[in-house]
Amino acid sequence: MKAIIGLGNPGLRYKFTRHNVGFLTVKSLARQLRIRLGLREFNCFLGKGTMGGEKVILGLPLTYMNLSGQAVAPVLKRHRVELADALIICDDVNLPLGKVRIRAKGSDGGHKGLRSIIQNLDSQDFPRLRIGVGSPAEKSQEDNLRKYVLARFTKKETKLIEESIAQAREAVWVWAREGIVPAMNKFN
Repeated sequence: MKAIIGLGNPGLRYKFTRHNVGFLTVKSLARQLRIRLGLREFNCFLGKGTMGGEKVILGLPLTYMNLSGQAVAPVLKRHRVELADALIICDDVNLPLGKVRIRAKGSDGGHKGLRSIIQNLDSQDFPRLRIGVGSPAEKSQEDNLRKYVLARFTKKETKLIEESIAQAREAVWVWAREGIVPAMNKFN
């Protein structure tokens, strides 16, 4: 079984913000796969179905971004998903707007949602797909960065983000069918 979990913040206030691009991607994938994200388990909305003939769980943590690991870790444990079969999708301010990058494992790169998952799993050995949201002009101050990731996309940015979500969905399919290395070769 595979698990695909998008990171974000719950609630309408955050719906189309930069920090919620992981949520947007998983919701888009759920529509494509006709999987309803209606099951609530371990502080997470889940949907179960198949993807390319394999069982899959799609998830949206209901914790806020910085506590994502409190939802992700119990879901993976309960459903006996190996870390290599759990793909975490999140935003990345260190990538240009719209750039998609997939990795087999790694550090949190300053992303507090990934940091929480790493701490709760006691491992950084899980795949992650990061979608670039660009960065604010003054990234040095924590407050500037927080305001930036919690802001909505501009009209100009929305088209590029929609294209990157489509590309991210395609990367998920390659990861699910062919594995992490082919996905990295194609999308990085």
